[in-house]
Amino acid sequence: MIELIKGMFSFNFMVRAILVGVPVALCAALLGVSLVLKRYSMIGDGLSHFGFGVLSVAVALNLAPLAFSIPIMILAAFALLRIRESSKIKGDAATAIISTGSLAVGIMAISLSTGINADVYSYMFGSILAMSKGDVWLSLCLSSLVLILFIVCYNRIFAITFDEAFAQATGTRTNLYNFLIAISTAITIVLGMRMIGTLLISALIVFPALSAMRICKRFKNVVICAAVISVICLLSGLVISYALATPTGASIVVVNIIFFIAFSLAGFIKSRVN
Repeated sequence: MIELIKGMFSFNFMVRAILVGVPVALCAALLGVSLVLKRYSMIGDGLSHFGFGVLSVAVALNLAPLAFSIPIMILAAFALLRIRESSKIKGDAATAIISTGSLAVGIMAISLSTGINADVYSYMFGSILAMSKGDVWLSLCLSSLVLILFIVCYNRIFAITFDEAFAQATGTRTNLYNFLIAISTAITIVLGMRMIGTLLISALIVFPALSAMRICKRFKNVVICAAVISVICLLSGLVISYALATPTGASIVVVNIIFFIAFSLAGFIKSRVN
């Protein structure tokens, strides 16, 4: 195992994957707890599919994918929340419209330009080989910003997660913090698409939170546990991907599924004992 890990760190692309993956995993886990508790987890799935459409258009137009995607994804997060809250189209229907529509636009864009090439494939299913030094620096800066915002706004996020009506009654600008969560989620999804893939990144948001909730009851404990689980699953997935030459995103998600099953069993046993 030690030799395997030494071999991993001898490759620059593995070092870049860890540098990008750890902060993105932390962001996804922290935001995921609030999204799952607020029943907004499908927003992550909708934005990830929307991300595929945006990236496909960027590839078709020969533009810088991440720089092109981030502002559009932020606008999409804003629009998705607006549609869910004020439109006649509510809940999962709004997410489904954006998801399927974005996939259709993305497929049309790449079919009319380059076709399903390696670049588009890497965005769909993830590829640690696709990350450049520029991607690493951009990811580190933006993920640090998301983590700082979460820590600074922790109390407000806690309030709107559990009782949004009461938080609003006490003067909290609930719409502002809901948009902050959605925008942070959009940024996290864009940053994780290179490594995890657009079709799998939402799993990194949902699974650690669900696993932590099997054994933890307090919000703070769930957040900490989810963050630890997310990082462990990411690193374990990278090791498996390197050792078995399996797709990075799929390896990380499979480890998350194993953790979820294990924590569900632990939670069941704990409830029986108590």
